[in-house]
Amino acid sequence: MPMQRMIPLLIFIFSSFMLWNAWQQEHAPKQTTSAQIQQKNTVTSTVPASNTVPANNQSAGVTQLNTLNLTNMKQGERVKVSTDLFQAEFDTVGGDLRRLKLLKQLTTGDDPGKPLELFNDVGTIPYVVQTGLIGNDLPNHTSTFVPSTTSATLEPGQNSLSISFKSVVPNKVELIKTYTFTRGSYLISLNTTIHNLENQSLNVDSYFQFLRASTSPPGDPRFVSTYTGPAFYTDTTKFDKVSFKDIDKGTHDYPGQANNGWVAMIQHYFISAWLPSNGVQREFYARKVGNDLYTAGLIIPVKNIAAGSTSSINVPLYAGPQEGEKLKALAPGLQLTIDYGRLTIIATPIFYVLNLIHSWVNNWGVAIILLTVLIKLIFFPLSAASYKSMARMRTLQPKMTRLKEQYGDDKARLNQAMMELYRTEKINPLGGCLPMVVQIPVFISLYWVLLETVELRNAPFIGWIHDLSAKDPFYILPLIMTASMFIQQRMSPKPPDPVQAKVMMFMPLMFSFMFFFFPSGLVLYWVVNNILSIAQQWQITRMIGDGNKK
Repeated sequence: MPMQRMIPLLIFIFSSFMLWNAWQQEHAPKQTTSAQIQQKNTVTSTVPASNTVPANNQSAGVTQLNTLNLTNMKQGERVKVSTDLFQAEFDTVGGDLRRLKLLKQLTTGDDPGKPLELFNDVGTIPYVVQTGLIGNDLPNHTSTFVPSTTSATLEPGQNSLSISFKSVVPNKVELIKTYTFTRGSYLISLNTTIHNLENQSLNVDSYFQFLRASTSPPGDPRFVSTYTGPAFYTDTTKFDKVSFKDIDKGTHDYPGQANNGWVAMIQHYFISAWLPSNGVQREFYARKVGNDLYTAGLIIPVKNIAAGSTSSINVPLYAGPQEGEKLKALAPGLQLTIDYGRLTIIATPIFYVLNLIHSWVNNWGVAIILLTVLIKLIFFPLSAASYKSMARMRTLQPKMTRLKEQYGDDKARLNQAMMELYRTEKINPLGGCLPMVVQIPVFISLYWVLLETVELRNAPFIGWIHDLSAKDPFYILPLIMTASMFIQQRMSPKPPDPVQAKVMMFMPLMFSFMFFFFPSGLVLYWVVNNILSIAQQWQITRMIGDGNKK
């Protein structure tokens, strides 16, 4: 009977919706009041004793960092640096990178076309990097530093640019931070040099962290929730996301100490990550440091600096788009920050094929169309079996109607008669759904690939679509998709129950409403897939009909 085919599909749709809704609630940005915004604008970094990492992962360095009273991170003089990829601002308070614009990555949404600002210490969503030494009277991100210059620009023909900040504690230590920018690279090298001014050996711990509010960045597509928060990686623990809620609860086990791995802060399409070299001892941590302010970072010990001697450590900082191949080349597992969900094993080769097609056609929209056609061809036998089953079920509609009229409300005898009809006609009532279920993992993987591919940002397709990561400005694709869903519905067997038939009738409207706000690249995929499905279903239905006539 038709509902025996419809029920599994409806259960899947409803379950998917409930899971999606629960996932959104889990990762939805916290509401921010005007008072909280005002407080965050001062970027206060007070560390409550209760918000520390779990004791079983906590070393003396982390304990000391937790107890430091690092308050009122004031603004000093600004030092501006311009390169081919960045417009950066450092502050003499802390000698840290406070603002960073990505010149090649433009904003989308309500205020499009401007360089995207990844780091910012004056907006409503504080997000900066901080480094320093742990210990009383040692330079940290609240200390005053002297810059080597007040501004710097990467000139044409110049391959790299360096700028330094120095802070001195008389008779104790001199700390120099040297940032090096390289043309064409989103990797910023940070060399930390520690000069021991005491008359005895010095052991210190250095820290490298991100400070960020939990709010997701503006411009994320509606009805689509993506991960914003810290992530860690070591060879032992592998990739591990630690949400801001996990930090609030204080129950998550962090990687602890290791001699490999990295810490990152992730948001949709973009990532910043501290990437120490393998073999260097480090310890990972995350904590809440204020009202909706969190830090995630790592501590690197610097041991046995002889009196009058210096020691240096280099910790590169990546700050840029989530381009898979480039991330993979920078550090093991860094490409995993591109969140394809639990179906990464399927999504990764799908993206590889999509990227390969794009290298041939040089248009991401055309690449999406060709990839959809390719996947449709691969699953053609399964789809054909499904549509054949649906077409044969459709031919049984008159007989099923007569059986219902014959047996009326006697459901037991009606079901028995229908099962006998299925056996006589050699039809599996679930044959239309089972082949589709096999394809679901691939379609979900493709969905996440199109959602997470940063290359689609500001990528034009044709005519009115100038950005495949943004919604269709004139809703043309969503309207075509809605029409295609109605056509598919009319081509499918109708449920015998009038109420269920009405539910199925309005289902395209309910689902199409979300697609009006989905990225146009996603909607393009669904439009092409629906059109191909309609063509295939029409052809198979026609063939089945001609066969019955003969």
